[in-house]
Amino acid sequence: MGVLIALSIISGWAAHLFYILSFVEIDLYSPYFYFHVLLQGYLYTGLFITAHDAMHRTVSKNRIINNFIGLTASFLFAGMSYKKLKENHFKHHKYPGSKDDPDFYVKSQNLFLWWGSFLFRYVTIFQIIIMAALFNLLKLWFDESQIWLFWVLPSFIGTFQLFFFGTYLPHKKPHDHNMEPHKARTQNKNHLWAMLSCYFFGYHFEHHESPKTPWWKLYKLK
Repeated sequence: MGVLIALSIISGWAAHLFYILSFVEIDLYSPYFYFHVLLQGYLYTGLFITAHDAMHRTVSKNRIINNFIGLTASFLFAGMSYKKLKENHFKHHKYPGSKDDPDFYVKSQNLFLWWGSFLFRYVTIFQIIIMAALFNLLKLWFDESQIWLFWVLPSFIGTFQLFFFGTYLPHKKPHDHNMEPHKARTQNKNHLWAMLSCYFFGYHFEHHESPKTPWWKLYKLK
């Protein structure tokens, strides 16, 4: 089931991206245009959630298949290093909400300063080169404005969605005793909103309590 869900997200992301690049016109007055941009952003979020589950080996019990899906999802998300993501993520689980947590910003709880720090820690020169090469490759078939609005912009939307619902809201201070030992809080119970906001990762205390539970089963722990 984990492999089927992972492949559905990856193929859904790819199919929708091809569709909007090929057939959706840029019309700033059309709600149809904004719907597709936001949907692609949501599918980007799904790519990262898939890579995340692979880090915890919950996509497949077969290590090769699990890691291949994790590598693929990480690369498609933004040319990211699956190895680096995995190393930092396990530090996050080991030292949540502390100076040793690579996802936590100790200097400020300001949303945008923290997000900027979050992006800075994960973006690499190699990643920028990969994305630049892919951008120029896409220009062989698609208009540049379409690439910016349907490929680049949704990736930032997905990144912010992940950060806001999966890192900032769960881990921001103040930390109280209900958040221990993970320094993580959880959304109020609403499975529809939890799914729409960040694939159940608003149930963040539950994820830290049971990291081997795949994202699509997190609601059961709530």
